[in-house]
Amino acid sequence: MLALVLDDAEMNNLVMVASLRPLAGCTPQAFTVPAEALAFAEARASEIGVVITDYEMPGMNGVAFIRAVRRIPGLTNVPTVMVTSHDQRSLRREALEAGATDFLTKPADAVEIRARVTNLLALSAAHRAQRDHAAQLAREVAAAVALIEEREREIVSTLMRAAEHRDSDTGDHIARVSAYVGLIAEAMRMPASDARQLCLAATMHDVGKIAVPDAILLKPGALTPEERREMEQHADRGRRILGGSASPVMRLAAEIAGSHHERWDGTGYPYRLKGEAIPLSGRIVAVADVFDALTTQRPYKPAWSPEHARVFLQENTGSHFDPTIVAAFLSRWADVQAFLDLGRDTASAAA
Repeated sequence: MLALVLDDAEMNNLVMVASLRPLAGCTPQAFTVPAEALAFAEARASEIGVVITDYEMPGMNGVAFIRAVRRIPGLTNVPTVMVTSHDQRSLRREALEAGATDFLTKPADAVEIRARVTNLLALSAAHRAQRDHAAQLAREVAAAVALIEEREREIVSTLMRAAEHRDSDTGDHIARVSAYVGLIAEAMRMPASDARQLCLAATMHDVGKIAVPDAILLKPGALTPEERREMEQHADRGRRILGGSASPVMRLAAEIAGSHHERWDGTGYPYRLKGEAIPLSGRIVAVADVFDALTTQRPYKPAWSPEHARVFLQENTGSHFDPTIVAAFLSRWADVQAFLDLGRDTASAAA
């Protein structure tokens, strides 16, 4: 490891370097100018095992230098020694507060220098080993989480393929809703991991429709009151299908399935929840789901234009939809239009 040595007196540096050179695994690097030493420290931070600095120097004293070293990424915990001919308690306290690990009093003999630096290099090695171990554990945890997420995606994919057998548009619909949910999550500055989980869970929002009879699900005309009541059961059925799982994404999907047809004013279904009593996930998916339903052709209606659907969202803000969610969605309108244009281009190419 490198031992960074700083003293404005060249002779003092020569003495320090000569004292450290016999230490195995220690390569001293001396400087007389603090700015040059700091530049070296930033460039070689991962190799530095100990920092040794004089106190009395022009421009930047040893305490200020230690503070500067502590601000360099990778050197927050590197052992640091201040060399001084002063023995004032106030100076030592100031140096300790700045981040000094140890002190050497001038004139220090070579034996004392080697003994102290040997101990500090061992401390530095222990810090590095602990940091590397923590990094390895973090990588292992990340790999395990990625494996779990991949298995969850496989489960979701299998479940949604079953739903697609009931409705040929289901696959495209859930992909579009998931994309809109992602735009809303980004606009709301949701943490990336939470946004990914929400997008995955949102794909299962209509899974309860697998229990709806084809005569109702695929009916080209308006539903009767009895048929409407049967259709509305899909929200609670979806919640019960997905509920009870230990998987966070499945629990979130159950929450969405049961709440994405609730309305901000409390007139939705199945539980007549109102305002913030509706889970945030359900409020987000409600906007994405309705917008896609409006802009997509269905057996019972033609597709609306995006502008017409946008006006609908604005007119129903505060009644059907959470105003904050609508504002987040519309703040990404350029991305919404780009996504719709991409979908039209893809459909034209396929045709």
